[in-house]
Order: sequence, then structure tokens, then C-alpha cells
Amino acid sequence: MRIQDYAPVAIAFVLIGVVLGVGADILDNVDDSMTAGTTAFAAVQNASEGIGELAEWLPIVGLVVAAALVIGILFNGIGHRN
Repeated sequence: MRIQDYAPVAIAFVLIGVVLGVGADILDNVDDSMTAGTTAFAAVQNASEGIGELAEWLPIVGLVVAAALVIGILFNGIGHRN
């Protein structure tokens, strides 16, 4: 595998971050227009908390993906030394 083969992983990671950011912004705007105490308000609050928790995992996922890519490149390079 070449380093160019890993570009879709980086693009997907950036896209996930953008979608989470836009989703959080939309939920924040919707939250401002809701009446407190309603079921819709609670649903928006829960969705907003869920997106926030998912976004907290992005640095860990990014680190794991980067480590897996580096390890894969290293093993691939060692395997071709014959």
C-alpha cells in the first residue's frame, strides 16, 4: 500500500468533524427556539449531549487511526526489505 491509499481515511475523519460541528450548531439554534419542559426540548437536549459525547471521542479515534497507519506503513516497509 502507498501513502496515497490512506487519503480517504483522512478525508472521512475531517468530514465527520465537520458534520458533528454543523449538527451541534443546528441543534443549538433549534434549542433556543424550544419551550423548556416539552418532549421536543428534551429530545433536542439529549441529541445535543449525544453529539457532544461523540465529538469528545474524535481525538482518541484520530490517534488510534494515525497509530494504525504508522504501524501498517512500518510493517509494510519491513516486509519488503528482503
